[in-house]
Amino acid sequence: MGAETGECGRAALRSQNGGRCSPSDAKPSSTDRREPSSRAVADPSSPAGHGKFPFHTFVLKFHSRCDLACDYCYMYRAADQSWRHQPRSMSPAVIAWTADRIAEHVRAHGLRAVTVVLHGGEPLLAGPRLLRRAVTEIARAAGPGVRVETCVQTNAWRLDEAWLDTLGELDVRVGVSLDGDRAAHDRHRVRPGGGGSHGRVAAAVRRLADGPHRRLFAGLLCTVDLRNDPLATYRELLRYRPPMIDFLLPLGTWAAPPPGRIAGRPDTPYGDWLAAVFDQWYAAPVRETDVRVLHNLVSLVLGGRSRTEGLGLEPVRYVVVETDGSIALDDTLRVARAGATRTGLHVARDSFDRALAHPDVRARQSGAAALSAACRACALLPVCGGGHHVHRYRADGSGFRNPSVYCPDLASLVRHVHRRVAADTARLRRLPPVPEACP
Repeated sequence: MGAETGECGRAALRSQNGGRCSPSDAKPSSTDRREPSSRAVADPSSPAGHGKFPFHTFVLKFHSRCDLACDYCYMYRAADQSWRHQPRSMSPAVIAWTADRIAEHVRAHGLRAVTVVLHGGEPLLAGPRLLRRAVTEIARAAGPGVRVETCVQTNAWRLDEAWLDTLGELDVRVGVSLDGDRAAHDRHRVRPGGGGSHGRVAAAVRRLADGPHRRLFAGLLCTVDLRNDPLATYRELLRYRPPMIDFLLPLGTWAAPPPGRIAGRPDTPYGDWLAAVFDQWYAAPVRETDVRVLHNLVSLVLGGRSRTEGLGLEPVRYVVVETDGSIALDDTLRVARAGATRTGLHVARDSFDRALAHPDVRARQSGAAALSAACRACALLPVCGGGHHVHRYRADGSGFRNPSVYCPDLASLVRHVHRRVAADTARLRRLPPVPEACP
């Protein structure tokens, strides 16, 4: 799908040992429904998950294939091609093991609410029966005292009335990837045999936004393309009255920079693009939607917190389960190198506390300590947070301990937002104090 998990997951959206199972420790067969040996207790070798920050979001790679062929997709066009060896859909056994592991994690950490994101590939390809099974088994395993918010992140190619009825019955929220108008969307998000997808996707989004299932509408994901006018793109997306828009920077690294971003140059094309949207969004007399990246920037410059990875220093709180049941790191790491997402863990035998103890998860929960010296010395660090993890990658042996390849863009955008918010707070300080009570 080429997108992060989006608003419905509020995933924090993502080196490690790359361990593989040895033949004597091979993954269980997907048809083997024997119970995991430690299903009901936290892993004793990792008490309380080795830290203060248990996972609260579980991203399930529910189906490993897609019915679109987007040219920027990190699943199919990146250095890591492990999707070729994944089963197409999660098996009933993997769903059951995953449900047990989520419930185990909930009990071990006293959680009262978790989010489950059905992702892909394209999750709707798995079909309604399997999706229903996943939603109901996870909720049943978590128990009545735990709120399980489930969402699906889809390209909307198959999002018809029948699917909306099923998702509505199960109370599954829906996030959709849409890159703007027909020209913008169809430049990248095409069918495998060629031809655009915008007409059918736009019709599905209108069906979601304007019909009886609007309450399921989580928001829109839009990947930034510098060739598209930022304000025209924003206004086009607003036509669907989305509760949230998330603008995603194209995935790239120092080894493979994103389009228009020449590594090391001081120009700020992406920062300028997002700053134009910010000015429109921030100055609107009536709130039009929540633009997640901009909302988080305002929160951070005012001393608050971020709800997404890639800004601020909040610890990573999500984990990925592959279609075959492997427990994985953020799947956008596929653009860095082959094997970058592997942990060597599997839901049939390993608790999510073992994933919390993984060195890369621990590093990404350690705040500034895992960042480069340049980032730690930067005055913008509390807001920027070093940028998205994958955007820091270099293939020279330094791995992820580098500033973001988007560093100039992020710095420019942070300063732009800070100037606007600081000017408004200064005006507030000049106003007479508000009386404690009405006369």
